[in-house]
Amino acid sequence: MSKFKIGDKVETVDDIIVGVVLKVQGNEISVETTEGFMLSFSPAELMLVHNSHDITVNNFEVARIKKEKEIPKRRNTQTIKPKERSAPRMEVDLHIHQLVPSNRGMSNYEILNIQLVAAKRQLEFAMSKHIQKVVFIHGVGEGILKEELYYLFKRYENVKYYDADYQKYGLGATEVYIYQNV
Repeated sequence: MSKFKIGDKVETVDDIIVGVVLKVQGNEISVETTEGFMLSFSPAELMLVHNSHDITVNNFEVARIKKEKEIPKRRNTQTIKPKERSAPRMEVDLHIHQLVPSNRGMSNYEILNIQLVAAKRQLEFAMSKHIQKVVFIHGVGEGILKEELYYLFKRYENVKYYDADYQKYGLGATEVYIYQNV
């Protein structure tokens, strides 16, 4: 005896066909689809839809959901704004109080030499680590340190230097661009 009765709401197992059983004859079940077509199925091709309040999920919907889950989710990558991309990666503050614990008793010549040694050391460090941009903060002052830095930068063929961003540093900083493939 078939588990299907006349009037049962059924759905096909392998397709998206929903309908009502009109006739049960041995191993053949006649179904009127929701579109109004008369089709015949075997009991193995149908499943009973118990109640109209039940949620029915057909194979098409299951396949669609599986496909959606297979799509790799796009990772949230942090977008770098053009202004930030060109922002200096390294800052070197050459103010003497940043370089030594105390400058008491030092002459201007000694202070200048300490600042220039620190600048050269940091520039060569940036070159060795392939850092493209370095900002040397020298302050405004009388401009002697700035001129000495320019003299130092001229010794390197792979270096271009210019005033740093005025909005961020004012007139007291020089930005150095280091060419990597020279």
